[in-house]
Amino acid sequence: MIHRCENPTDSRYKSYGARGITVCERWHDIRLFVQDIELLGPRPKGYSMDRIDNDGNYEPGNIRWASASEQNKNRRAHAVG
Repeated sequence: MIHRCENPTDSRYKSYGARGITVCERWHDIRLFVQDIELLGPRPKGYSMDRIDNDGNYEPGNIRWASASEQNKNRRAHAVG
């Protein structure tokens, strides 16, 4: 998450950091990240962390557990051609 948002050499940077998506400073401390994730409750089997607002940052209040199907519906539209 941090790498794709902050490291221009990451292959996914164009889709994250270059779009202005950041990871909140709080989550640079793994202990605080874990505290915030625990507030979501246990991760359901087959789910992973997803940003609620796909154009928003990785931060408390903008994350949830989501299935692959839910995450696919939450993707930004890609330009064609």
